[in-house]
Amino acid sequence: MPIVPNPYKTTGFLGWIDDRFPLTKMWKDHVAEYYAPKNFNFWYFFGSLALLVLVNQLLTGIWLAMFFKPDAALAFESVEYIMRDVEWGWLIRYMHSTGASAFFVVVFLHMYRGLLYGSYRQPRELIWIFGCLIFLVLMAEAFMGYVLPWGQMSYWGAQVIISLFGAIPVVGEDLVTWIRGDFFIADATINRFFSLHVVALPFVLVGLVIAHLLALHEVGSNNPDGVEIKKHKDENGIPKDGIAFHPYYTVKDIFGTGVFLILFAFVIFFIPDFGGYFLEKPNFEPANPMVTPEHIAPVWYFTPQYAMLRAITVDLFGVPAKLWGVIVLGGSVVILFFLPWLDKSPVKSIRYKGPIFKIALALFTVSFVVLGYLGTQPPTPGKTLLAQIGTAIYFGFFFLMPFYTKIDKTKPEPDRVTMKEGH
Repeated sequence: MPIVPNPYKTTGFLGWIDDRFPLTKMWKDHVAEYYAPKNFNFWYFFGSLALLVLVNQLLTGIWLAMFFKPDAALAFESVEYIMRDVEWGWLIRYMHSTGASAFFVVVFLHMYRGLLYGSYRQPRELIWIFGCLIFLVLMAEAFMGYVLPWGQMSYWGAQVIISLFGAIPVVGEDLVTWIRGDFFIADATINRFFSLHVVALPFVLVGLVIAHLLALHEVGSNNPDGVEIKKHKDENGIPKDGIAFHPYYTVKDIFGTGVFLILFAFVIFFIPDFGGYFLEKPNFEPANPMVTPEHIAPVWYFTPQYAMLRAITVDLFGVPAKLWGVIVLGGSVVILFFLPWLDKSPVKSIRYKGPIFKIALALFTVSFVVLGYLGTQPPTPGKTLLAQIGTAIYFGFFFLMPFYTKIDKTKPEPDRVTMKEGH
């Protein structure tokens, strides 16, 4: 059997490494010779920014863990110690707390880009599923990290969210006790949350990100036109509508990173609490089981789901409203996994979809933003009604999608990518 020459053969020290580890092959396959569509626009910044924020969270988290004490009696004071006495501790803490919100901002926009251009459609279903799993793990990671400072909102937010599992029939109360590690929110709770937040979930998150990128580079990136660039290749097997990721998109991403870091630094140095949305005022007070905050609400990136939870106020079919609320809350995330099979449109991109989809997406967007706002506010009959309408629109977007995408009038999809405004 003839020996096939190594196309990535290198010499010297790099050759020594390549003989033992595929460093050059990985660089070429995933960066230098990975061909991406040449019509990427503004929406394609957020994938690389999500990776940047993940690195920020990991590095600042490691540093904070060196000083934080996962103890109900000491946690709040250890955060104060980091903020006041540790050199540059305030900066690292704000980089981490602001980074958590920044993570959700870029992930929400990254997922929204997928909705706009059909990045969940065949052959990218698995990429989307990995992305949804990342989102799910990120929510768990953020919730557990939010509890660790052991302020008033951390404590009572944990009390409210964990108690929701008690609505599950038969196993609910036992499940709540198991999650807390005690019969009430206590030292055992903060210890296990710290372990999961610092060790277990970051491993899962990084593993899913690697799987997400490998799946992406296996089938190739989508683009604003939703057409497959692999259909048209030159005599060397290079897509005619593709350009090498490096240096073209690495340079573009560096520019995006620069703009992002300016905004990120502005928030850290001037408004780190972001008016109480990133760091709530009650969380600057130590946890007190005897005093309930005036209004208990989760941090902003959980508020759309929290508004949906509170929107369910009546028992239906013999099922308590609280259990329906938990089902709706969980369903709002689970439904995302089925999106690749709900969209029946013959085209992927919103550029070529019809008016029905565009109206549906606009209503979905408005409902999500309104639900996010309502989740931060004390409930009133009017706001509850608005949350119920928003919840119906949110789920209607998905459940009715197989029908309205079939009857929607679409434009012909181009054979090759087009260069439109914004490039």
